[in-house]
Amino acid sequence: MVVDHFEARLVKLARKGDQAAFAELVDLYKDKLFHLAYRMLSNRHEAEDIVQEAFLRVYKNFHRYDDKQKFSTWIYRIATNLCIDRLRKRKPSYYLDAEMNDQEGMDGYTLIPGDERTPETEYLLSETQQVIHQAIDGLPAKYKSVIILRYLQDLSLQEIGEVLDMPVTTVKTRVHRGREFLRKKLENKVL
Repeated sequence: MVVDHFEARLVKLARKGDQAAFAELVDLYKDKLFHLAYRMLSNRHEAEDIVQEAFLRVYKNFHRYDDKQKFSTWIYRIATNLCIDRLRKRKPSYYLDAEMNDQEGMDGYTLIPGDERTPETEYLLSETQQVIHQAIDGLPAKYKSVIILRYLQDLSLQEIGEVLDMPVTTVKTRVHRGREFLRKKLENKVL
């Protein structure tokens, strides 16, 4: 409860224009939002863009924030919706030879990781983790968002319902179907 009170105080001050309070809110949530966005989009640059855009929207729309709800719920909803919008706008297929619009002279081949693996990257990206993350990446957006919020962000079903603005029963159904989808994909791959 102390954390909630501290956060509520920061939000109140930030809404009144206190830049230091807003900076503290950014510090509190930037990593959490980055992890959420990275898990949903599997792209570091896009995840960084989402975090910036989420905080920009928070700043511009503080007057719309309902202080009866948790600030974390509101900011997760903003970031999740931005990720879902980004996923919807993506083209279904990419060509490695195609030059990337925002990267001068770069093509898809430059995105393929090299073979220079360090012990640290080996540790962080074990084979099992890679398989699981690939399976999560392959989920349809409506399941991907609830699975990430539930299992990677550790939000409760109620909090996910608030973030995604849907009934808890729908969240439960999507978590169940998402898990089933993952189970079928992973059945023959893990172990």
